[in-house]
Amino acid sequence: MRFSISLPQLDRDRFDAAGFKDYVARAEELGFEAGWTVEQTVGLTPLIAPLELLSYAAACTTRLRLGVAVLVTSLHDPLQLASSITAVDRLSHGRIDVGVAPGGGFRQFPAFGVDSSTFIASFTEGLNLMKAAWSDEERVTFHGQFRDVDDLPITPKPIQRPHPPIWFGAHAPRALARAVRHGDAFMGAGSSSTAAFADAVRVLRGEIDEQGRDPSTFTVGKRVYLMVDDDADRARERVLAGLRRIYDTRPGIESVPVAGTPDDVVRGLREVIAAGAETILLNPACATVAEDREQLERLAAEVVPQLT
Repeated sequence: MRFSISLPQLDRDRFDAAGFKDYVARAEELGFEAGWTVEQTVGLTPLIAPLELLSYAAACTTRLRLGVAVLVTSLHDPLQLASSITAVDRLSHGRIDVGVAPGGGFRQFPAFGVDSSTFIASFTEGLNLMKAAWSDEERVTFHGQFRDVDDLPITPKPIQRPHPPIWFGAHAPRALARAVRHGDAFMGAGSSSTAAFADAVRVLRGEIDEQGRDPSTFTVGKRVYLMVDDDADRARERVLAGLRRIYDTRPGIESVPVAGTPDDVVRGLREVIAAGAETILLNPACATVAEDREQLERLAAEVVPQLT
């Protein structure tokens, strides 16, 4: 099993630069595989934009991989987004992982000038254009339904070839099939329960077989919102407070976190592993960098060793 950790993104009053630098350096020192961010362009929770924060993290680390799960790429211009991802890839010397998704019905598509009736097709075409921009061809030509590119020079290219690993976020069967067809990995959403994740993994495995993919080339992961506390009731109160900061009053969010004593959290994570996770993104739902650091230390000392 491999374990990653979420990176603190909350910025309510003043960005805690010293605390963030210390956090990512310690995460690297403790042996976590990667540090991950989320994207929330529109929302009440004040989060630093993911790619910009990963650039900052790249300057504070040397080994830790850096991920975002997920970018709603249907809301971005593909060439500009490809350029931004390339920048983080090169600044980190090839350490970025990129999660993508088209978004869903609750997205504010009109605010981004996106046609909600064609966003899936636009998403898929945009991803293909990003891959073309990352290709070895210095001049790119691409003709699609939404975009025309004629002999444009696009440099520099990402260090990772043929491009940074692409992780998909998805729920519906057709979206999971799209993940296998176009992606390198799957990251189960933190807002989905372990049971829902298990159902998604079954669909993914079927699609991998049907599409003739080598399972060893397609990684399955899960973001898990969690909280460790010696008082199990207090752990649950803390994690639910964190989830309400992120998801407000979304129905069913109470069923997704893993919380409690270290042994409780180990049991919950073992269920995620049994459901098919090959890598787990541990995501304490904290309000401050200091709380994130406390959880980082407890997870590394009291939880992860029981699972490896």
